[in-house]
Amino acid sequence: MRNSIEKRRQKLINKLIFLNVYNKNDKQLYEMTLSKLEYEYTRYKTLNHPHGEFGSIQWV
Repeated sequence: MRNSIEKRRQKLINKLIFLNVYNKNDKQLYEMTLSKLEYEYTRYKTLNHPHGEFGSIQWV
């Protein structure tokens, strides 16, 4: 289980670096917990989604 958590952390770290959210030399990035990394990645995806922070378009 510990190994799978570490793999998930590393994947999120790589994604955040690739998306230029964090610099690969940023020590803070490697100290984040899995839940914090997931939060940062979700936050990035939400803010950079075509609909921004408003979610999907809904017809009224």
